[in-house]
Amino acid sequence: MKLLITALLILTFLISSLQAEPNPKSMKENKQNTISSLMIGLDSDNLGLKSSSAYMLGELRITDAILPLMKMLRNSENEDLRIAAALALYKIGSPMAIHAVKQSIRFDESKRVSTLCSNFYNEHLRNKIEDEEKNEVLVETARK
Repeated sequence: MKLLITALLILTFLISSLQAEPNPKSMKENKQNTISSLMIGLDSDNLGLKSSSAYMLGELRITDAILPLMKMLRNSENEDLRIAAALALYKIGSPMAIHAVKQSIRFDESKRVSTLCSNFYNEHLRNKIEDEEKNEVLVETARK
């Protein structure tokens, strides 16, 4: 009997904790902590951590990371890190970030890096054209 009551109490507790509303303040703090950790990761000596941090900052589209990513793209001796920085900047997509990717097409010494930067920049242009075409269709539809 005690085992049954204990199991029911634990089950009730688990169900109630799953249904609890998330605290917006703690969620914001968690996000800030995550971003801070990723920014610190960009300065790491560990290439994997540095590359992964750049990738995640791009995925999350963290605009505060643009300048450190631009620095990584310009100054890193490692091609893979420069590529990770270019990809992150492409994903962030701001005009400054895209401009940095575009400049790497012309100025990076590595053919591999400049080719991938060219691919990222061309994809950005294709997406931009597609968005403009969609907007034109929406405007045309709204006028009818």
